[in-house]
Amino acid sequence: MSKSMSKKETHLKNIESCMQSLCDMVGEDSNREGLIKTPQRVATLHNFLYSGYEYNPNEILSSTFNEGVCNEMIIIKDIEFYSMCEHHLLPFFGKISIGYIPDKQVVGISNFAKLVEIFARRLQIQENLTKQIADTIMESLRPKGAMVVCEALHLCMAMRGTEKQNAKILTSAVRGLFQKDSRTRAEFMQLIKT
Repeated sequence: MSKSMSKKETHLKNIESCMQSLCDMVGEDSNREGLIKTPQRVATLHNFLYSGYEYNPNEILSSTFNEGVCNEMIIIKDIEFYSMCEHHLLPFFGKISIGYIPDKQVVGISNFAKLVEIFARRLQIQENLTKQIADTIMESLRPKGAMVVCEALHLCMAMRGTEKQNAKILTSAVRGLFQKDSRTRAEFMQLIKT
């Protein structure tokens, strides 16, 4: 862009301004040493936390391989993630396990971790995060089936409201063979427990 600020730079400046206002609103001096650079740090943090909007999740799974396709379940277990709850803007975090049964193509396993990151780095609720990952796998890879299980701790529940620090939320999304065949589902659940 020219001399004018880009849309992103404008957003970052707006976040900085909001942070200064927030400090003032809670009774802090936004000019004291410990807070003087906090607005810039928070703007940079938000740029990172919500970077998932910059990527197309289908493109992450577009680089596939025909060689090595098997008719067996492939599992990527315990992919850690951090996300922000869209209701309170507080973090929730945990692990996601993904299983799929390829049809005609497989994808590099690190791409599943990238897929999780894209959706986790958006304002989210856990139910949608789990569903979005499963739906993208089905849409992009067209496997015989996919299953995603997410286990997370929510700070909006731990540090406010009910204040239950150890309560974990479990969600799952079941597609294709995993939905139709209870033995396939049970095998996946057993394998991610061990």
